[in-house]
Amino acid sequence: MIRTLFVTLLSLVALSAQAACFDQAGLRYGIAPALLKAISAVESGFNPGARNRNRDGSEDLGHMQINSRWLATLSSHGIGRDELFDPCTNTHVGAWILAQNIRRLGYGWEAVGAYNARSPQKRAAYARKVAARIDAWRS
Repeated sequence: MIRTLFVTLLSLVALSAQAACFDQAGLRYGIAPALLKAISAVESGFNPGARNRNRDGSEDLGHMQINSRWLATLSSHGIGRDELFDPCTNTHVGAWILAQNIRRLGYGWEAVGAYNARSPQKRAAYARKVAARIDAWRS
């Protein structure tokens, strides 16, 4: 019983720390934290250890599913593959990527869709998933 309580408390502390990271990244990049949380929920179900291999040989890493093609760019900022499994680092990198999409496409669902896909149809489908997650939390 004490062990279960301890594990539960540790989980709550970790979730609280991760929530703070969404707030910090949102503030830094001018993105609603709820949007960042919804992307994480859709990408991995908030799993900081998520790792998925793509057909092209690249991998998506961490709860925001940062594609390994970003590693060359991120290395110039001192971020390597292992750092992407730190939830806060992963949140900030995901927000940074989304912020680039927003600069290019405007603050809207097209930029959200571009976080995950290249084709207009896949972007729209992804954006609908993210929007549905936000709507579910509101109700």
